[in-house]
Amino acid sequence: MRINVSALVPESVIPYNKVSSSAGGMSVELMQLDGYLVSENLTINFPILGILSVANMTTQNFAEFLKKKLEDDGHLRNPTVDVRLINAKVTVLGQVNQPGTFNFTEQNITLLQALGYAGDLTINGKREDVMIMRDEEGVRQITHIDLTSADWLEGPYNFIKPNDVIVVNPNNPKVKSAGFIGNIGTLLSVVSILLTTVVLITK
Repeated sequence: MRINVSALVPESVIPYNKVSSSAGGMSVELMQLDGYLVSENLTINFPILGILSVANMTTQNFAEFLKKKLEDDGHLRNPTVDVRLINAKVTVLGQVNQPGTFNFTEQNITLLQALGYAGDLTINGKREDVMIMRDEEGVRQITHIDLTSADWLEGPYNFIKPNDVIVVNPNNPKVKSAGFIGNIGTLLSVVSILLTTVVLITK
C-alpha cells in the first residue's frame, strides 16, 4: 500500500513518508513515495511508529487510525493521511469478453466493476452462476453468485478484495455446443477454463 502524510508545514512530515531512494534531490512537493509491503500477518513497518497492524481495515479506516495516532502521540498537528492500494489485482476468467488479471487502486471496487474491467459477460455467460474464489486468512473460500438476484448486493461478495478470482461459468447452450459433435474450439475453451479453475482451487 502507499501512504502519504501531509501537513501545513511540509518539512514536518518528511520523517513519516517513505520516499523512493531515487528521489533524493527532489523537493518536498515533488518527492516520490514508495509503497509499504504488507506482511503475512497483515502488518507494515511505518517510519517512527514501527509495526502497525492493517488487519480488518479498509484504506479509509487505516488512514483515520494513522491520523489519530500521529495526533494523539504528539507527532504532528492536524495531518492529512491518504492511503491507497498498489499492486492490488483481481483475475476474471470464463465467459467474459476480455479475460485476464486487472490491477486496481480503489479500496471498494464492486463485483460488477470487476466484470466491467473484463468487458462484461459474453452472451454465453451464465449470469446465475458466477464463481468467486477468495483467500480468507489462508483458507480458500468459494462462493457462487446469482447476478439475476439482488440478494448478493448486501453480502460480503458485493465488494472485491485483492487477489480475488472470478470465474463466469458457461450457460447450458454453451456447454451443449461443446459436445464431441460441436465446435472443437468451444470444447477446448471450456476445458481450459475448468483446468484453470482446478489449478487455482488446489494451488
